[in-house]
Amino acid sequence: MGSITLKQVTKSFDEVNVIKPLDLEIRDGEFIVFVGPSGCGKSTLLRMIAGLEDTTSGNIEIDGQDATSTPPAKRGLAMVFQSYALYPHMSVRNNIAFPLKRAKVPPAEIEEKIASAARILNLGDYLDRKPGQLSGGQRQRVAIGRAIVRQPSAFLFDEPLSNLDASLRVNMRLEISELHKSLKTTMIYVTHDQVEAMTMADRIAVFNAGVIEQVGTPLELYQYPVNRFVAGFIGSPKMNFIELDTPQEDGATCLGVRPEHIEITESGGLWQGKVGVVEHLGSETFLHVQVEGADTLTVKANGDCALRYGDDVYLGAQPNKILRFDSQGQTIANG
Repeated sequence: MGSITLKQVTKSFDEVNVIKPLDLEIRDGEFIVFVGPSGCGKSTLLRMIAGLEDTTSGNIEIDGQDATSTPPAKRGLAMVFQSYALYPHMSVRNNIAFPLKRAKVPPAEIEEKIASAARILNLGDYLDRKPGQLSGGQRQRVAIGRAIVRQPSAFLFDEPLSNLDASLRVNMRLEISELHKSLKTTMIYVTHDQVEAMTMADRIAVFNAGVIEQVGTPLELYQYPVNRFVAGFIGSPKMNFIELDTPQEDGATCLGVRPEHIEITESGGLWQGKVGVVEHLGSETFLHVQVEGADTLTVKANGDCALRYGDDVYLGAQPNKILRFDSQGQTIANG
């Protein structure tokens, strides 16, 4: 079991409210990602769930039991940090075995658990090496292995890939996702990278200034953001926003349209502009079009797009893909 329920949880440091009253139900076996900009409270909440930070008010339940005041070691959770936290003088084998030895697990059982973790994480050839002899991705797998052998009810990942280069990040994303499918254990994953969130999560919780703006599947957040913050944070490249001079009949003061929903037309359209920077990425091209009376719009085009810097273009948009926001930044429902 690995369900976690947060009920009106808050966290304050002196007079600063870092986490405002917050409710969240994390289902047994799901992969949920906390995403948001730096300083939004996502890592603080993860540490509160782990018991590494006190809860100012509210309750944290693990598998239906109140764990708000339970010491970290007795919560049945395993945390994987950004900084690996490996013992440099110990071999990979002993790093993985360390929490089991502290718990006085019998030696035969320890070896069995090490062998199992090494098999799952492809670490069998590295068990006798020291952390300094491993790559960043291998060290991260050792840290995960140390968590696996504890057989926790949930894994807590605090930006575990931020120290890796781009290619390793992609590989480790896949490995952690595969691990979740294999273990079927609850995983809570903190990141500021919305691409990680979109590609890994069953559900995403989008944080902003100590509150959760929206919780949903990646596609729900992408297609139906509840407000301008979520719309702008989820999606890469970011959504285009066009401010309106006067509110429309439905109260809209801003339009939002994603780069892939803008169409290049021969004439007419909603906007006219000049092509600025052109980014050719092979299978696709991103045009940054300078539109009079609006900010630069990002347009996704085919990889073989022939438009160049300085060309005049007309832009349209798929009508059912345009989002409308009111003066408070809330999404206005269609119809």
